[in-house]
Amino acid sequence: MTFTGFGEGAVEFYDGLVVDNSKAYWSDNREVYENDVRAPMQALLAELEPEFGPGKIFRPYRDVRFAADKTPYKTHCGATAGPFYVQIGADGLMAAGGYYRMASDQVTRFRTAVDDERRGTELEKLLEVLRADGVTVAGEKLKTRPRGFDPDHPRIDLLRHKALYGHRSWPPDDVLHEAGAVERVVTAWRALRPLSEWLADHVGSSDLPRR
Repeated sequence: MTFTGFGEGAVEFYDGLVVDNSKAYWSDNREVYENDVRAPMQALLAELEPEFGPGKIFRPYRDVRFAADKTPYKTHCGATAGPFYVQIGADGLMAAGGYYRMASDQVTRFRTAVDDERRGTELEKLLEVLRADGVTVAGEKLKTRPRGFDPDHPRIDLLRHKALYGHRSWPPDDVLHEAGAVERVVTAWRALRPLSEWLADHVGSSDLPRR
């Protein structure tokens, strides 16, 4: 399966879904989703697998059991390969990497590493390189300093993070529908690899049972 770009109808499909997030719209346009969104995403992941490992496409349905918003469908198609993420939607293409969420034990290990002079400084330098390369650094933060840390800590802003990841985005353009779109994802994921490796080395996966 060769990736030749996302279909011409991909962005229009999600534009319409944003306006009419209903089963009727989805049923009427499912063929566009399958041909212009899902199939190209599968091809993209297959092309990336030799370097980044096997990928997985997320289900298009939202979990609305405890949500105030009961719209049934996600307004983007997202997929992962290890710690990396790629997404297409009405806004275009996005590639990311890092920890979008951290459990409480992961947050504890993260703050211990950030507090450490050597490991914390290493992370600061990694993030500086990413920002200089056009990557946006993000992640949920506390509004105040975490308990037990000096407000004058040199890395207090990093210590406030409860998640940490980087992402790059490209608005809809001709490249989205061409084979060259894969190079955008590859370039972003390679740039984010040092951050993902730092998190894997110093934070790792959660030891807590899943809810």
